[in-house]
Amino acid sequence: MSDLPNIVGDAFQVPDFSQLTAPNLPHKPRILMLYGSLRERSYSRFLTLEAQRLLEAFGAEVRIFHANGLPLPNDAPDTHPKVQELREMMLWSEGQMWTSPERHGAMSAVLKSQIDWIPLPGGAIRPTQGRTLGLMQVSGGSQSFNALNQMRILGRWMRMVTIPNQSSVAKAFQEFDEAGRMKPSSYYDRVVDVCEELVKFTLINRGISGYLTSRYSERKEAAAKLEERVGLQSI
Repeated sequence: MSDLPNIVGDAFQVPDFSQLTAPNLPHKPRILMLYGSLRERSYSRFLTLEAQRLLEAFGAEVRIFHANGLPLPNDAPDTHPKVQELREMMLWSEGQMWTSPERHGAMSAVLKSQIDWIPLPGGAIRPTQGRTLGLMQVSGGSQSFNALNQMRILGRWMRMVTIPNQSSVAKAFQEFDEAGRMKPSSYYDRVVDVCEELVKFTLINRGISGYLTSRYSERKEAAAKLEERVGLQSI
């Protein structure tokens, strides 16, 4: 450490391989699904339901949050029933899947409002931190990745482990039948890929996500605060 004079020794940790083995937890991987539309015939909801069937077939336990009745951020108290429902689901989850339509080249306000209700205590540790994240979008026209790119940035900001694969379904009105089931296509195959990958990453990540997302800068800050409190107590 003599060559690293700026390093605080107590906060510096060499990665330990023994800490990177995920425990075999007794419950199924817990996946929360959010989607960004309130329309009666919503293709993002249809895609979410299709992915739910696949995730469950891959061995996950799945819950879907329906945003109907969720107020705009800060337009109601945190005690609002829909806000509490969303936050409880967030804490329950070990991984998440976000699906949004692309509106005006961006993710929908419905999806973003759900994320904006997640508290950021102290601006540091987030309820989403360390959870895995899969991403899908639907488009009314040709294939686009604008909503996906935005959600990927948002997932990084929320300190989530966003999987490499993703799904963008173009001309979604052509890809679902009248009952809302997705038709066979390369788009459907990609959805299967994303669901499989999300379950795999969640199995690897759960139980060790706290170690994976532990950061030197935050350990250093926590140590400094602890030293300050101890110093005050000794006065």
